[in-house]
Amino acid sequence: MAEKIAFDLVSPERLLLSKSVDMVTVPGAEGYMGVLAGHAPLVSTLRAGMIDMLDDGQDTRFFIRGGFAEISPTKITVLAEEAIPFTELQ
Repeated sequence: MAEKIAFDLVSPERLLLSKSVDMVTVPGAEGYMGVLAGHAPLVSTLRAGMIDMLDDGQDTRFFIRGGFAEISPTKITVLAEEAIPFTELQ
C-alpha cells in the first residue's frame, strides 16, 4: 500500500479540506506538478487552475484562482486566493 500525504486546502475564509491522500496535483507557476509522500521540501506560487487529489481511486478536484503551496515530505498545504469545488462549476 502506498504511503499517504496529508493535504490541507485553505481559502481566506476557512479551511476547506484536510485529508490524507495518495497524490495531489497542483498548478505551479512553471506548470502542473504531482506531489506524493516523500516529496522534497518546496514553496511555490500557484497560478489559476485545477487541484486534483487522488485517494483510493477517487478523484476530487477544485478550481483555484492562484495562491501558494508549501510542500514537505509528509504534508502539502495550499493557500488559495479562491477555491471552488469542480462539481459546483458544472
